[in-house]
Amino acid sequence: MTARRVAFLMSDTGGGHRAAADAIRVAMQRRYPGEYSFALIDVYRRYTPFPFTYMPEVYPRWVNHAEMTWSISYKFSTARYQHRLVMAAIHQLWGRGVRRMVAEHPCDVIVSVHSLFSRPVMRALNTELLHRPPFVTVITDLVSTHAFWYEPQVERCLTPTQAAYDRGLKFGMQPDQMRVTGLPVHPEFMDGLLEKSDARRKLGWDADLPAVLLIGGGDGMGPVYQIARAINDRKLNMQFAIIAGRNKSLQRRLEAVDWHQPTVIYPFVNNMPELMAAADVLVTKAGPATICEACIAGLPIVLSGAVPGQEDGNVTYVIENEAGVYAPGAVEVAGTLAGWLAEGPDGLAIRSQKALALGRPNAVWEIADEIHTQAQRGPIRTPLDERDAGTQPGLSPAPEDGWVF
Repeated sequence: MTARRVAFLMSDTGGGHRAAADAIRVAMQRRYPGEYSFALIDVYRRYTPFPFTYMPEVYPRWVNHAEMTWSISYKFSTARYQHRLVMAAIHQLWGRGVRRMVAEHPCDVIVSVHSLFSRPVMRALNTELLHRPPFVTVITDLVSTHAFWYEPQVERCLTPTQAAYDRGLKFGMQPDQMRVTGLPVHPEFMDGLLEKSDARRKLGWDADLPAVLLIGGGDGMGPVYQIARAINDRKLNMQFAIIAGRNKSLQRRLEAVDWHQPTVIYPFVNNMPELMAAADVLVTKAGPATICEACIAGLPIVLSGAVPGQEDGNVTYVIENEAGVYAPGAVEVAGTLAGWLAEGPDGLAIRSQKALALGRPNAVWEIADEIHTQAQRGPIRTPLDERDAGTQPGLSPAPEDGWVF
């Protein structure tokens, strides 16, 4: 049997899109071994013109160093009418490259894990092909989802939260097009979660001291150093694990600090499940993937910051569900930790249960099953075919050999 082909549309603008696609790929390989082959398509890098090809480099600098302009552009482009104007401009600028992508990647189902790609790709499919593959959007933002996520012609739009589902209704999606599944977290993350005592023993941490984990993403972005110093100044009864990521300068600065509690500085790590399992508190910015992983691990969160517009809803989501608090700024983080640790083990255990209740460890499997279901449908007639055939939709059979180019 020939394996069905799944094409993931993504970009390395932040780590969440690639991570989501990879999580879904692995889940499908486990659930349906040998039934699928996969293509991971970085649309910005390969199929958009200058300057969009550099968005993987521009995006992290923009959101970390020019937050106000990012917030303004995000809120402007997601408004009810403005988003249509922005998308019309994108169609004009990206049209040739997106059409080339469609021609170069015939497949049996398309899965978009990036907000900007569903609409231009659907337009290319409908204007270039007589029959197109089923299309699934997997939203990888958590709450404050952009209008671009909601392409009304997709077969399925899978949302991470009820709030994201409700926003889809606002932007014209039909209720039966969408489903709340949760955010896809890699199956290996669940595999790597250990009992706290086992994780601490494996990592060499103290078995009894409360443990605080501070992360700044894979690139060690944001005020990690300032937060770490503010916590250190409190001289709390705790142990401290800090992930500097790929930021060698940050790692050197942290290693030079005179720490007042047992402290371990890690570079970029591949054992995040163990670290989260071993910790009692996570300090991080309000990234959707990190929030979802922490909740699955039962790890309460102190949110130290958020990308304006895009992550504002994540903060509300965490607070309203009592999975953590928002403490923007180093001093605020340190003060919050001092209060939490003063509550003792029982207080931390209650917070852990609140976080665990918000976790959706089965999300990636539900998403894999939805994509599998869509892949069984076969090619879908486009308006181009219906116009050329001069018949009503659905009356002529799809070609046996796949897509017509």
